[in-house]
Amino acid sequence: MEFREPEKVAKSRIEKASKAYDNKDFIHGAEGRIIRLISEYQYPEHYFRKYGIKGTIVFYGSARTLSLDEFDIKLKDLNDKMANADLEQKLVFQAEIERLMNTYEMTNCYNEAVILAEKLSLWSASLPDNKRVLVCTGGGPGMMEAANRGAKRAGEPTIGLNISLPFEQYPNNYITPDLNFEFHYFFMRKFWFVYYAKAIVAMPGGFGTLDELMELLTLKQTMKVTKPLPILLFNKKFWQNLINFDFLVEMGMINQKDLDLFVYADSADEAFEYLTKNIVI
Repeated sequence: MEFREPEKVAKSRIEKASKAYDNKDFIHGAEGRIIRLISEYQYPEHYFRKYGIKGTIVFYGSARTLSLDEFDIKLKDLNDKMANADLEQKLVFQAEIERLMNTYEMTNCYNEAVILAEKLSLWSASLPDNKRVLVCTGGGPGMMEAANRGAKRAGEPTIGLNISLPFEQYPNNYITPDLNFEFHYFFMRKFWFVYYAKAIVAMPGGFGTLDELMELLTLKQTMKVTKPLPILLFNKKFWQNLINFDFLVEMGMINQKDLDLFVYADSADEAFEYLTKNIVI
């Protein structure tokens, strides 16, 4: 009888499964939401501790505001186009120029935000290390860029708490790289705005700025935030035209004392004087 070697059967192995925290389908799915939330809580804290951050001065404001340079470039572009246009097109460009000119006051606020953030950063730099506060913004363009720009001009670190949006929001060039954060959840971003805040500066802005400001005023009004936290609304004309707080008092929607939750300022110098006298570190 002929003897034959038994056939060697190749043993196949399935690939190792991904660890749960490396499985993107899981982490980015509904079941991974709690892990994403914890990450957006812990990740900023790691870098705040690394930099020894004890407090912030938070600037809210529009992402759409142009700097003076951007304003001048846009105005020149429109004027150049109008100079070479026919009569019908000239009317269109003239209307665009008028709309642009209406925003010049906001561009001036951009410049004031740069000055204020620089002054506050220099003031902070003169304090003992354990009392220094950093300028913090939503990290985007416009008024947020202005505040980060002022802080960087002072040679100080500055924070940007950005958020992923389908338009407008991208990190400005003045944020300290290690302090440039990208959030998915608005409420977690708002938490970090308030948690370290020693003062709030609300520059003119739109829906996002209103959302942030109104939530903060509500937290102060309802005493969910009890720490000293001066709130300054920059450009009294803008804010009083936008929100009739006195009417809310008149209609019984808020109390007269609720108007003490904030103050107005119309210049960087005025804002700086108030904030440096009222920030508790």
